[in-house]
Amino acid sequence: MSAIPQPRYSFEEYLARERVAEERSEFYRGQIFAMAGGSPRHNTICLSIASALKSRLRGGPCRPFASDQRLRIPTNGLSTYPDISVVCGELKFNEIDHDAIVNPKVLVEVLSPSTESYNRGKKFDLYRELPSLQEYILVSQDEALVERFVRQDDGDWLLTVFKGMNSVLELGTIACHLSFAEIYEDISFGPDETQLNITN
Repeated sequence: MSAIPQPRYSFEEYLARERVAEERSEFYRGQIFAMAGGSPRHNTICLSIASALKSRLRGGPCRPFASDQRLRIPTNGLSTYPDISVVCGELKFNEIDHDAIVNPKVLVEVLSPSTESYNRGKKFDLYRELPSLQEYILVSQDEALVERFVRQDDGDWLLTVFKGMNSVLELGTIACHLSFAEIYEDISFGPDETQLNITN
């Protein structure tokens, strides 16, 4: 049985749809992929990281962006919305998509069951084509665990794993550090690790 052909779109058609759409979508090789909304747990971690970065980087050359900021990779044609982007120095935008940045120095993705393999695999492959990218951060939402990939001079990526609530995530390329207490604020890990620790 043959697969049903998927519709293909030009980049301009994608942008026209995206400007009026209520939900965000990725674009890659002529196809549009709906992006699932994050869970409360996912969104809480993203907000905590973005807020901490905003505080740490205030007044300096680097600035963080939350997940509504579109990213475009001209070399492979991916348009997507990282959970958090950090740009240092001048903001550079895509020549066609003037709302999409093209020069992040740090990208952060908070892992979800539906996106983990993509973020670790194909998406990281595509992200690596950004010449500006120096650090790629994967944050678990199921345990106190963060993986940091740092680009080396020879083009390889060095992995460092931070684990446990006493850990501190070092972001050397932007001279910044985040404690796990900040990253996982309002998140409880225990027998039921799917629950938020929210008090009224």
